[in-house]
Amino acid sequence: MEDYEVYTLPNGIRIVHKQVPHTQIAHCGIMLDIGSRDELPQQEGLAHFWEHMAFKGTKKRKSFHIINRLETVGGELNAYTTKEKVCFHASVLGLHFEKATELLADIAFHSVFPEKQIEKERSVILEEMAMYYDSPEDALQDDFDQVVFKNHPLGGNILGTPETVKSFTRDQLQSFIVDNLDTERVVFSSVSNLPFSKVKKIASKYLIDIPHRTSERKRLAPESYEPQRVTVERPITQAQCAIGRPSYALADPRRLPFFMLVNLLGGPGMNSRLNMNLREKFGLVYSIEASYTPFLDTGFLGIYFGTDQKHLDRSSALITRELKALREKSLTKLQLHNTKEQLMGQLAMSEESNQSFMLTMGKSILDTGKLDSLEEIFKEIREVDAGLMQDLANEMFDESQLSYLTFVPEPDEDE
Repeated sequence: MEDYEVYTLPNGIRIVHKQVPHTQIAHCGIMLDIGSRDELPQQEGLAHFWEHMAFKGTKKRKSFHIINRLETVGGELNAYTTKEKVCFHASVLGLHFEKATELLADIAFHSVFPEKQIEKERSVILEEMAMYYDSPEDALQDDFDQVVFKNHPLGGNILGTPETVKSFTRDQLQSFIVDNLDTERVVFSSVSNLPFSKVKKIASKYLIDIPHRTSERKRLAPESYEPQRVTVERPITQAQCAIGRPSYALADPRRLPFFMLVNLLGGPGMNSRLNMNLREKFGLVYSIEASYTPFLDTGFLGIYFGTDQKHLDRSSALITRELKALREKSLTKLQLHNTKEQLMGQLAMSEESNQSFMLTMGKSILDTGKLDSLEEIFKEIREVDAGLMQDLANEMFDESQLSYLTFVPEPDEDE
């Protein structure tokens, strides 16, 4: 028996549910296969603007009523936008599951985008942009997307630009949804102690009347990549650096082995090679991380760290040395075993969070049409050999193909 069950409504919306008997909390979300990469240049930031505006009024609710609907019963209502997804989600006591489902359907499909609220939310998002700009770690990651995916929507900032955000209108919001909404690319995802029959009945009640819609939208893959080295002066005290390149897409069979390699290099474990070297051995950084994000038709490898400017060259050289070691030296049996065990443990622990699992499940159903069980993922991990890891390192850690974006402190005017 599968860990989850799926039902497709006549309009194409899929309902996916996992029953967890020993929990009192219900987590549910509506995930749409629409993201910032679907925006035209003049629309940059519009998907994120829609995410915000969905909470500002529907055909039967004002903003105040939306905010209070779940808060008054101790629940949480939230949303997020990524390059390829917009998601509205909620967490409540199981007995309020229907209340949460109805509200999510209301804001996702029946928002009216009041003009007065558009002006207010425009200011809120401009403040959000200013907050990110004041955080060099966040700004670095956003700007690095543009370095790697130059002149492509994947390189755009999810928040948009001050110019685009100031220009958005109600008509643009409505047109964006009309152009991109495809009910066959929408998933209602749920994790709770409720049986699937009840979840299916409740979700169907509020989603079945959504008109069936298809979209002519076509996502274009990035055509070419040229490594770049960019240095920007900013009013900061510490140098910030990003290193990376495009990598493997979602359907690429090398995706999981590469994720394992990146986890070994700079994953969340304190024993990652970059952390052990730059922080523990030499004390050059407070934090350093490597991450891999697969998209529909490409992927993204990024290494991020901050350090005193006088240690910037040494830090970069040490990272280069670690990348070279993974290219030139095959992992020993013990190293490979430990790498696999660590990743399997991390994945198992991530499934302990029912909310995270609900979101992962919705995304996986949208992206691949299925959700691999832990046993299937573990089997794939166990089959990875050291030769494949070294081949991936030689392809993805080729120094000539890496881009760099570095924020350095502005020179002191008194010097």
